[in-house]
This record gives sequence, C-alpha cells and structure tokens, in this order.
Amino acid sequence: MALPAGSALASIEASPLAVALRDSHWIHASVATIHLVGVALLFGSIAVLDLRLLGIGRSLSARRLSAHVLPWTLLGFVIIVPSGLALFVAHVSDYIASTLFVLKMSLVFAAGCNAALFYAAVAGGMDGWDRDAPPPWGARAAGAISIALWLATIACGRFLVQPA
Repeated sequence: MALPAGSALASIEASPLAVALRDSHWIHASVATIHLVGVALLFGSIAVLDLRLLGIGRSLSARRLSAHVLPWTLLGFVIIVPSGLALFVAHVSDYIASTLFVLKMSLVFAAGCNAALFYAAVAGGMDGWDRDAPPPWGARAAGAISIALWLATIACGRFLVQPA
C-alpha cells in the first residue's frame, strides 16, 4: 500500500532510521533479535506465572512468584516497545495494510486487558490460594487465556511478512 506523499506515516517511513532498517540486513536483523529477546523475557515470565495460575507448582507461593517475575515482564516490555516501533517504522505501509498486524496488536491489547482484569478481580484474593490450595476458576481462566493470547500474538508476529 502506498502512503500519501507528505503524510505523517510517509514521513516516518522515509526517516533515516526506517531507511537504515530497510537497507541494512544487519541492522534489521539486530533489531529483530533484540525484539525477540524481549518477547522471550516477556512471554517466559508471564508463562511461568500463568502455569502457576493453572495450578502447576502449587507448593510455590503465587504471590511471591508474581512479585518475582514482574520485573522480568517489565524488562521484556521495555525491550519490545522500542524495538517493535523501530521494526514498524521500517515498513509502515506494509504493516498498516496487514490484517495480521492488526490482529497481532489486538491480541496484545486483549492480553493486557486479561492481565488487568486478573489483577483487579482475582489477585486480591490470592492469600486464600497462595500455596497448596487449587487456584479459583477465575485465576485458572486468566492463566489459560493469557497463554493462548500470547502464543497467538507470537504466531502472528512470526507470520508477518517483512520485506527484504
């Protein structure tokens, strides 16, 4: 899809960063690798907690595990956002026209809403099932939905075609 000349998006796609990412395989591959490291940190830390919410490892304190993985989740997010934006600016016209990209961003939004709902509605009662007791259905549902959303997000990212 061609962007209208002089539009903000066309200017972004013509920026020196975007041109460098498109013109240099090494720069693009380096930024994509950094993005992937962020994804691994984010999803890995979330998946550990989600598995606990599903009832795996009930001998571990859910509250302490949550507090332990949160900094890793935030670090992954801090890595993903700028690297993802950099990859986006290199191919703005391709991504904004891509249903798969819109789906990926929608899945990220849904995963964030799922996490917010968990912390607003379920996590407050964590003391009642912190260790050994089975998590309530709300915690199990939040964990299962989270894993599904993040795996779908990762799949969408892998299937996005990035022009050479």
